[in-house]
Amino acid sequence: MRRSHFGSPWLMLTPAISLISVFILVPIVLTVWLSFHDWSTQTGFGAARFVGLRNYEDLFGPISVGRDFRRAFLNTAVYTVLSVVIILPLSVLFGLLVHQTRVAGGQVLRTILFSTYMVPMIAVALVWSKLYSPTEGPINQILSWIGIGPQPWLSSPDTALFSLVILNVWQQIGYFTVLVIAGLTQIPLSLYEAARIDGANRMQEFFGITLPLLRRTLLFSSVIAVINAVQVFEPVVLITQGGPANSTNVLTFHIRRVGIERAQGGLGSAMAVMLMLSLIVIIVLIFAMARQKEER
Repeated sequence: MRRSHFGSPWLMLTPAISLISVFILVPIVLTVWLSFHDWSTQTGFGAARFVGLRNYEDLFGPISVGRDFRRAFLNTAVYTVLSVVIILPLSVLFGLLVHQTRVAGGQVLRTILFSTYMVPMIAVALVWSKLYSPTEGPINQILSWIGIGPQPWLSSPDTALFSLVILNVWQQIGYFTVLVIAGLTQIPLSLYEAARIDGANRMQEFFGITLPLLRRTLLFSSVIAVINAVQVFEPVVLITQGGPANSTNVLTFHIRRVGIERAQGGLGSAMAVMLMLSLIVIIVLIFAMARQKEER
C-alpha cells in the first residue's frame, strides 16, 4: 500500500514532466551544446564541429560579428527598459480608473483596454505601420493640427526603436491593467476607511496603502513585462527588418538572421544562450531587489 501510494504522484506527473522535457529541457540542452560547435543549419547535427568557446569569443570580440551582437543587445536592453518603465505606471493608472466605482464607464474602459491585448501582434504591427506613415499617417496629421511638423517615426534611427516601444505599450497595456485590477480587488476596503478616519487624503492613501499592497502584483507584472519585451520579434520582422541603420535590430531578430538566414547555427545558438542568461540574471535581480524592500 505504501509503495502504491508513494508511486501514484509520480505516475500522475509523468505526462507533464515528459512534455516539459521534450519541448523545453531538450531544446535548451541542445542549444547550449550547439553553442560550443561550428554548425550550419543546412546540415545535420552530426556535422557539428566542436570549437570550444570560439563562438562566445567572437560575440565579445572586435570583429563585425561582435559589434552587431552588442548593438542588438543594446537595442533589446533599451527597448525592454522603456517598455517596462512606461507599462507599469500606466497599468496602475488605468487600473485605478477602471477599479473605481464612483464614476460610470469603468466596465467599458476595461473592455477597451483588454481588447488591445486580444488583437494579434501581426495585425497590430501592420496597422501601426500605416499610422506611422510620414505623409499619410493619421499620427502626423493629428500633430499638424497642433502645429507640430511631420515626424520620421520608423524611418529615422533616432525614433524607430521608440516607435516600436509605443506599439508594444499599446498592445500590452490591457493585460497588465487587468493584473493591477486583480491586485486592487485583494486590498481590504477597511484599510481605506481607517485611513480616511485618520484624515488621510487620496495621495496619502495611494502611497501608504495602495502602492505597498500592490508590490507583489507589480513584481509579477515587471517580470512578465521584461520577458515579453525581450522576446519582441513580429514588429521588427514585419515593419523595420532591423533598420534603419540597425537601430531596431533586436536580439531575437538578429539570432534569426544569423542562425537561419546565414545558416550559422553555432553562432546563433551562442547568442540565444547569452540572451537566456541575461534574462535569468535580470529576473533574479528583480526578485532580489523586491526581497530587500520587503525586509526593510
